[in-house]
Amino acid sequence: MASSVQPQPRRERIRGVLTALPAAFWLIFFFILPLLIVLVVSFLTRGRGGVGELPLTLANYERVFGVFVSVIQNSLWIALLTTIICLLVGYPLAFFISTRTNPRARTLALFMIILPFWTNFLVRTYALQTILGREGTINGILTALGLVQEPLQLLNTPEAVMLGLVYGFLPFMVLPIYASVERFDFRFVEAAHDLGANDISAFFRVVLPMTLPGVIAGCILVFIPAIGAFVTPDLLGGTRGIMIGNLIQQQFRGSGNQPLGSALSIVLMAMVMIALVVYIRFGDREG
Repeated sequence: MASSVQPQPRRERIRGVLTALPAAFWLIFFFILPLLIVLVVSFLTRGRGGVGELPLTLANYERVFGVFVSVIQNSLWIALLTTIICLLVGYPLAFFISTRTNPRARTLALFMIILPFWTNFLVRTYALQTILGREGTINGILTALGLVQEPLQLLNTPEAVMLGLVYGFLPFMVLPIYASVERFDFRFVEAAHDLGANDISAFFRVVLPMTLPGVIAGCILVFIPAIGAFVTPDLLGGTRGIMIGNLIQQQFRGSGNQPLGSALSIVLMAMVMIALVVYIRFGDREG
């Protein structure tokens, strides 16, 4: 009797292994293997044409944390400010949308949040470049109203980079927070008021802690792509908005420095992993 039942778990294990093979193949050959190649190249010496060759060296990482440390700090600062601005704008917006009693109004608001994704990110960035240019929409309106005598320098500034990043990644902040607020039971707020709490106290002691998973998820979804962005800083920031993503792009173009670019990529991935660890540590809490 036992021998006739025993093969069943074995067949299930084999079936499970076979089912997982495509995903395992994908992860190994398109994630782990390229990551290992980049890691190895980061320790090579720059050769002819910018490619890596022996001997192994730590000079690339010395340059990353020496010459380019200011770029890393600037990237972290811009990504952090972008995340904070998205949070300050996105949380009230998500709260406003989720509390609409009219389903059509809520659906329309969500549609307006998702609508920019229907257009290519590069096209939207070029549109911002046109709006912020010296002869763009904003300067044209200000000049026509007589508020400025000469066009303002809005493009090729760090502020333009942050504006582009906030515009591009704001939906990534709104949608997770909206999902958390939508599941929130507002009877907890009524109970807090019954216990003597005012609106501010009820928000910080009840609403915010219980919607914190959505806030953390939104911050991670904004911070990770913002710190590695290179299209927005390149088009809106010029030489004044250079970030670590631009440096990596430059090292792999033409006769750049592939070992140095690989070292920069490893440092960037390390910062991303730290952000993911924060999310895994705190993001799954239910308040």
